[in-house]
Amino acid sequence: MIILDYRDTRPLYEQIVDKFQTLILKGVLEPNSRMPSVRSLAVELSINPNTIQRAYSELERTGFIYTVKGRGNFVAYDEGLREVRRGEIFQKLDALAREAEEFGIARQELCRRIQEGEKDD
Repeated sequence: MIILDYRDTRPLYEQIVDKFQTLILKGVLEPNSRMPSVRSLAVELSINPNTIQRAYSELERTGFIYTVKGRGNFVAYDEGLREVRRGEIFQKLDALAREAEEFGIARQELCRRIQEGEKDD
């Protein structure tokens, strides 16, 4: 379900948060379905359980999951989460456009590149 990239410069907990957010937003993890336990996911990924707990805390803070005392963590999806994620993506895109302009790449060229897809120059 979750594959970590050890070459990624982001901390492992951020990668876990990102992967679960994507799975939830795509509907792979259904609303109110139970999340893997901290311990079982830590064993599966061969990482410290504290890393999983930190990721779950962040997911709960941002509204992607909720905790039921003594029962575990559950998916808490609603359409508002999709809009939040959409806003984050547009913020990243705006930052990328500003960075591209600093290197002399016009917005029109960026738009053309996006429309064409991942073609090699």
